[in-house]
Amino acid sequence: MVESINTKVDLVIDATAFTGLTDYGKIMIGDNGFEFFNSRDARKFVQIPWEEVENVIASVMFKGKWIPRYAIETKRSGTFTFSSKNPKEVLRAIQVYVDPSHMVQSLSFFDVLKRAFKSIWKKKK
Repeated sequence: MVESINTKVDLVIDATAFTGLTDYGKIMIGDNGFEFFNSRDARKFVQIPWEEVENVIASVMFKGKWIPRYAIETKRSGTFTFSSKNPKEVLRAIQVYVDPSHMVQSLSFFDVLKRAFKSIWKKKK
């Protein structure tokens, strides 16, 4: 069994981790870090200390009414994407430990298209 890095737990919620294949389990947010534990395989887990978190990126749809997924960008290990039952509650719990200026909104579909067209026009000139 994996030992938790947290001494005090603020939130435990059902979640999905998008690490290659989808893994179903629980997210645990505590005083020392963010943790994901797979419900079927104890060897599949993600533990991210708060000192390692660079940005928290939320995919926001319909003007904040729906957040389908969020990602945690780390300083050394890359980006981990998660989805949970109540994402607003998870993001509020993360906001206690991560500076709100490091919590950003991902680009919308139309922003991505706009960037693509701008880069095409710059290449042609």
